[in-house]
Amino acid sequence: MTLPDIDPVLLHIGPLALRWYALAYVAGIAVGWWYLTQLIRKESLWAPYPAPLSRENLEDLIIWMALGIILGGRIGYVLFYDLAPILKNPLQFFKVWEGGMSFHGGFIGVCIAGVLYSRRHRINPWTLGDLLSCAAPIGLFFGRIANFINGELWGRTTDAPWGMVFCNKYLLQQYGGVCPAGYLPRHPSQLYEAVLEGIVLFVVGYLLVHVWRRLRQPGLIMGVFVAGYGLARVLVEFVREPDAQMLPFFKHVITMGQTLSLLMIIGGGIAIWLALRGKTLPAGFTATTETKAPDGLA
Repeated sequence: MTLPDIDPVLLHIGPLALRWYALAYVAGIAVGWWYLTQLIRKESLWAPYPAPLSRENLEDLIIWMALGIILGGRIGYVLFYDLAPILKNPLQFFKVWEGGMSFHGGFIGVCIAGVLYSRRHRINPWTLGDLLSCAAPIGLFFGRIANFINGELWGRTTDAPWGMVFCNKYLLQQYGGVCPAGYLPRHPSQLYEAVLEGIVLFVVGYLLVHVWRRLRQPGLIMGVFVAGYGLARVLVEFVREPDAQMLPFFKHVITMGQTLSLLMIIGGGIAIWLALRGKTLPAGFTATTETKAPDGLA
């Protein structure tokens, strides 16, 4: 199989170009916002205390999160993966339309924005983290599909029947007649990540919220998401081609993505442990009160 001939630019408007990558960010934020409004409106999910945000608060939160994602994602990519070109030409930092965003950087940016927002509005940061973790897989799914359309972040070479040659007419045009991934079949690692980070984590989060009602244990859903993402990324990194500019250690021993994801697994595990022990509850609530659901669900 070869990469489908899908133009990375969805629409040209004069000198401006609307790219699938940009649309993925917009779609992820918009659909995520819609899903969070549904969670906030369903009071039974939050008993015995009310939802932590109003619809108006949520609209304000989205702006904070968007800034955290974009700034954190770009800064993280530069620091973790490609610092040398920025040191030579600092203006290169602002060319986000050329690619170069890191999930781990975006994750750190969202965490910082979330803590600042929760302090300003006096919201339990663990509960806010749970909310954001419910919506995050939506954005991850759209983002990985955009990576696939762009023909970037491809996998290692493979002889599997679903291996894909990451070359099409748009990549040939972009790279002067040469495909950067070569002409051997590779793992479509972007699609693996779309399934694991997007669909699987969303389903797990949905079950935790709507079936097991774990919004009553602040921090648990966030911990599961963080650890789950870390585990999914560690596994996919075994078949994903490391960035060319990485040091040999991060190509042949452990990748940068695996290193950062292992830290996420540890952090997620700690959050789960604290949530299960009732250490993340708001003042005035006990673990017994929090986990006792009025409809009999535990």
